[in-house]
Order: sequence, then structure tokens, then C-alpha cells
Amino acid sequence: MNREEARKRAQALVDQMTLEEAASQLIYSAPAIERLGVPAYNWWNEALHGVARAGMATMYPQAVGMAATFDTELVEELGDVTATEGRAKYNAASRHGDRDIYKGLTFWSPNINIFRDPRWGRGQETFGEDPTLTGEIGAAYVRGIQGKGEVMKAAACAKHFAVHSGPEDLRHEFNAVASKKDMAETYLAAFEKLVKEAKVESVMGAYNRTNGEVCCASPALMQYLKDWGFEGHFVSDCWAINDFHQFHHVTDNPVDSAALAINAGCDLNCGCTYEKLVAAVLAGKVDESKVRESAVRVFTTRYMLGIMGEGSEYDAIPYTVVECEEHQKKADRAAQEGCVLLKNNGLLPLDENKLKTLGVIGPNADAVSSLVGNYHGSSSRYITVQRGLQEALDGKVRVLCAVGSHLYKDKTDNLSQFNDDRLAEALTVAENSDAVVLVVGLDETLEGEQGDTGNPYGSADKRDLLLPPAQRRLMDAVLKVGKPTIICLLAGSAIDLKEAGDLADAVMMCWYPGAQGGKAVADLLLGHVSPSGKLPVTFYKNEQLAEMPDFTDYALKGRTYRYFASKPLYPFGFGLTYGDVYVKSACVRKDVCGYTVDAVLYNAGKADTQDVAQVYCQNEGSENAPLNPRLIAFKRACVPAGKEATVSISLNTESFKVVNEEGQRVSEGKIVLYVGMGQPDARTKELTGHQAIKLELDA
Repeated sequence: MNREEARKRAQALVDQMTLEEAASQLIYSAPAIERLGVPAYNWWNEALHGVARAGMATMYPQAVGMAATFDTELVEELGDVTATEGRAKYNAASRHGDRDIYKGLTFWSPNINIFRDPRWGRGQETFGEDPTLTGEIGAAYVRGIQGKGEVMKAAACAKHFAVHSGPEDLRHEFNAVASKKDMAETYLAAFEKLVKEAKVESVMGAYNRTNGEVCCASPALMQYLKDWGFEGHFVSDCWAINDFHQFHHVTDNPVDSAALAINAGCDLNCGCTYEKLVAAVLAGKVDESKVRESAVRVFTTRYMLGIMGEGSEYDAIPYTVVECEEHQKKADRAAQEGCVLLKNNGLLPLDENKLKTLGVIGPNADAVSSLVGNYHGSSSRYITVQRGLQEALDGKVRVLCAVGSHLYKDKTDNLSQFNDDRLAEALTVAENSDAVVLVVGLDETLEGEQGDTGNPYGSADKRDLLLPPAQRRLMDAVLKVGKPTIICLLAGSAIDLKEAGDLADAVMMCWYPGAQGGKAVADLLLGHVSPSGKLPVTFYKNEQLAEMPDFTDYALKGRTYRYFASKPLYPFGFGLTYGDVYVKSACVRKDVCGYTVDAVLYNAGKADTQDVAQVYCQNEGSENAPLNPRLIAFKRACVPAGKEATVSISLNTESFKVVNEEGQRVSEGKIVLYVGMGQPDARTKELTGHQAIKLELDA
């Protein structure tokens, strides 16, 4: 049903409730109101990269890996998979009377915060460091989750509003200070797109303060939502309202915190502070109409989902769609498209006809934890990189395996007398192999969310961009054996491999590729498909952290590709393929909707491949433009070996504007466009051998 009809029904229902009943519905674990036929409902569910924390579900690559696909069509399909499986699980649980946490249809995803600093542990949950890419990928995921019918398939949530990206250990008390320019240009851009264009159903506030105001009760932030025409409901991050008095000290007690939040427009409390709402009303700190209005908004969402007894077509979705073959194929495709080939001296793809023995070494080679990232579901089958290669090469190539080292400890067995107790085995495997695949990296125990109840290890931010010492010793020792070696990185953020990256014949960033992501990695290594992912974040050299502002400084100057002045290790937007694609020619034309770039892509290589054409913009002569050209559009295309492919990329004329110090978008400077398979920077040219084509916009 449409929003207008849903709101009418919600209003009629809430009008029948007592104050106590209405207030009870504003806590995430909303109880049943039997006299009105209202079933219990738990609002808390997660779906960062597939339905999470709710038993079995198809699990695709972690969000940062989804962003690396630069494929909005695929990401929208993944959103639909999420909603379909979410519906199937909701239908099954409801039939059994199970309305517990993680069983509802309100998914608190996607996370569209900007991954501004490579140390942030939760950066893996985001779509990277760029507001354009984040907005496009985020909007696609929301469209997929919510569907196109009058009844929403599921409800998505844009989080965490706003200016939230670490440090994790300070998030409950921290005040993030951001200029008007950085707010409009970077921190709010994706939220605006998801509200205005994708019609995201809910927005979640952040734990921290932004420019002095607690995010879950910020008049300034709430005004942005009103200006954008937001019609859904606002939810607090979990126990964030409790932080008002406990850590931020902007209120004195829970009653005052509840009053501050609901008066500002926070409808739903993930936490328990709204248990004090009735007391706040009785004390004269909240008008009863505020409670009822918030109740109307949350019930509007429930009616739009068709779960208030009226039913919908989605009630017939059977449980058997969960982890079905069609869904797994989409997850496989996402893992294939998201892996980023960072280096290749010609060793890849491996020729299985020339191999007798392949060594697979490393703590992440056969570790399920390296597949999933955080906020993950469960899978009935996991395929690690080791298992993927074993299955692909079964009967053709002998695969020797060794763990080599612990993920971060100096030894794998506590009873071992000496450190590096698995190194000798790794060296033996390397010595007896024709080629070696070193599978290293991190997992959610080393980068993640501070104090997350779903993460018992309490991991948070990284201290640096290096792998743990045990893994560094492993890589150095194996590379000294001198066998052709590929390093596969399974992690959610930028890693500097130092000398190992220089010595390896090939390096592939695989992110956390999903429950069966090892199959996709094997397919890429063996050339069954060409890599085509692009970096959604800059890979810095570890020593370049010293050039950046302090982690607590939210100014963009000096960080992300738009404002970084030095040459990075690997640039945003970069990724090699087994082909050799470049832009042969390009032109920009004006049309009825604005402008379109037509580009002819040519593959000078010997392998068919997909690749991503990217359009960057610079406003020459503008003092308000970012330091470097910024991404404004992109499009994935298939380019056969030795052939051309033409792509047409529509440009939003608003993207030509720059943001001034007052946070206003203004037309300024000479518009210059760059069309290439990556950034128009010196490092991308150095790595690819190709330069983006420069176009001047004819105004």
C-alpha cells in the first residue's frame, strides 16, 4: 500500500492506544497489544551483505567488496536477494510464533558512512571513501531491498547519520567537528541521495556528537532530513540515547535523554531509554502528541510492509529460496567482480596444464572467518580459498597446504617451545611446489566494531596498515624460497605489504569474499574469469599515515584520493584485468537530460574481460574544488580481447558544481572531464600504462 494509505491506517490504530501502549511501540522490541490485534515486532535486523545473525542465508562479499564491483545493477540484485530471503525467513519464523531479534523485515543496512581513514575498523562495512560511489552503490542496495511495489519487500536504513567513522573506542563520547563544506561535499552527500532518490525508509543516528549536537537528537541533522523530504522513521543506534547522560553528559538522567531524543524527532529507540517516555510526558518534558506522532511513523512502516494482518504477495515466498542456487550464483558473481588485481607480472592466470604441484599457504587460506567480515549470517557451506583451489584442481594438480602462521600470534600452538612453529612446514610446501598462493590478511577479530555484541573479540581500529608480524615473517620467508608466488589478501581495508608486495609476482585484494568466496578466488586465479574489481578506497603506504591529519580530525584535507597530495601505493579506482583495456576515444554531448559521455573502449590484451569506465571532473580555476579530480560517474562494460566496446555514461549536471565554505553548491571554474579506466593521476598511469582522456565541457 502507498504511504498515504499506510499512514491513515497507522493514525487510526494509534488513536486507539493509551499513552503507555503507544510509548511501548517505540522501543526496538515492541510488545504485542493483544486488545488491538497488534503482534509483537522486533525492529532490529541486519543485512549488511546478506541477511545477518538470523541463521542460514546467502552471504555475499562484505560491503566494501560489493563497492569494489562498481556494479549498481548487480548490487540492486543483491539487495533483492536480501529482501527475498528476509521475507522467507520472516514468513517461516512468524508461522512458528517467533518474533525475536533478527527475525523482522526492517534491515539496519546499508552503512553509508565515508571510509575517510584507513585505520577505521568498521570501514569494511561501508562502500568506500568516495561520496559518489557510496551514494550510487548505497541507493542501488536500498532499491533492491525495498522493491518497486506498493508493498515494501523489506525496509532499508541509511546509517549512521552523520559524520561517523571512528575512532571506535571514542564513539560513545566523541564530538566530530566538520566544516560546512565537508558536511555537504562528503559526509551528507550519500544520505541525501538515499533519501531523495532511493526513498530509504529509515535513517539511523550515530553514537557520536556532530558539531556539538548528539546525532540522535541533533536539530541540525534533523533539519537536513526535513529539507530532503524524508518521510520514513528515525531510529537511534543501539543504546545511543543512553550515551546522552552517561558519556556525552548533555542530559542528567534517562528521562531527560528520552525527552531530548523524541522532541528532536527520534522515533524509535534501539535500547531501553524510551521506557522512560511516559515519565517524561508526566513530568511535562514531552507532549503526548510527540509520542503518538512517532508511533504513527513506525506503524506507517509496518503497514507499508504489509505485516499488520492485511497480507501481501510476499507472504507466499517459501523458505526454500534461502541459499538457493540462483542466489548463490549472484553471490559468486559479486565475489568475482569485487576482487581487485593489484599486481601481475604475467604469472596470472595460472596455467593448470603447466602445474604439477601448487602450494597454498597462509592463516587465511582455509579460515572461514576470513570469508565473512563482520555483520554476517551463517552458511550451510563455506568454500575457503584453499578448498576452492582443491576442488577446481582435483585430479589435475596436486595441492599442498600449510597454515604457515597464526593470524596474529607468534605461534599456533601454545605448547610449542618456539615462535613460528608452522614456518618449516610452509617452507617445505613452497620448496615442493611449482607455484605458491600465499593467503594472508585480517578478519573481524583484528578490524571491526568496538564492543559489538556480535563480535566477542572486541576488535576495533587498526594501529597501522601492516599485517601482524607473524604473517610478515611468513611472507618474507616463503618469498625467499624463490618460487612464483601470488599473494591473496583477505581483509576489509587498505594493507601495505611492504617488501613482500614488491617481491610477489602477483597481488590480489579479495576483501572478505562471502561464505563461498573461495570458489570465486580460485576461478580468478585459474583464469576461468578475468578480475575486474576497482579499489573503492585508496591504498596508502604505511608511512603515509604520518602525513594525514589525526584520526580524530574529520577535516578531509590530506585524506581520501580527492585531497591526498602524495603518490599512493594503489589509487582509488584502480584494478587490473587479464586484458588491457583503455579508452580509445571519448566525447561529451549535451542532451535533453544534461550531458552524456560516449567512450570507445579497446582491449589490447589477449583475454576477454569486464572493466569499469570512470568519469572524473575538475573545476579548473576554482578555489573550492577538491585538490584532485573527483569521480562523478562510472559504468561497467564487457570488452572482448582485440575488440572495442562503446559505453554511454549519463552525467548529472549537479556533479559539475563545487561546494564552497558555506556548504553551498555553486557553478565555478572551467569544467574539465577525464574519461578512463581509473583516475587521471600519475600513479594510475604508471600502473596501467594508460592515461585518461581529457574533455573540456562546452557550456
